[in-house]
Amino acid sequence: MEKTRLGITIKLFGAGLYFLGIISIIPLVLAAGYVLLFEENQWLQRVAVKAIAVVILFAILSALLGLASNSVNAITDFTNGIFNGTLNLNIILRIIGFLARVLSVVQAAVLLLLGFRALKMRDVGVPGVDSAINSNM
Repeated sequence: MEKTRLGITIKLFGAGLYFLGIISIIPLVLAAGYVLLFEENQWLQRVAVKAIAVVILFAILSALLGLASNSVNAITDFTNGIFNGTLNLNIILRIIGFLARVLSVVQAAVLLLLGFRALKMRDVGVPGVDSAINSNM
């Protein structure tokens, strides 16, 4: 069983990278940086890049939902100033809030799935992420 320089198996370290993505991006970036700087195993380096890419993908999607929410609020504020409070877009804001919570659950589920698959040195394809990694690694 191949191990990292820290003495941990590469499978466990790879799974840990995905699990760190659920907790916070800062420890994930530190652990992935360690892998990319000091470990030579290509599979583990790919896992480090993929974990970061998946977290960034969900951060971008979350930011887009935040942008949509802010846009709806701006439209509501603008039109209420003109039409004396007759426009109510609360249903749209509730839908966006619901989508943000669903996105959070999907992110955790994807990272958990990738982490458990990494324990067996297997992978799960993530559209967009895999093609970006393949074209840049």
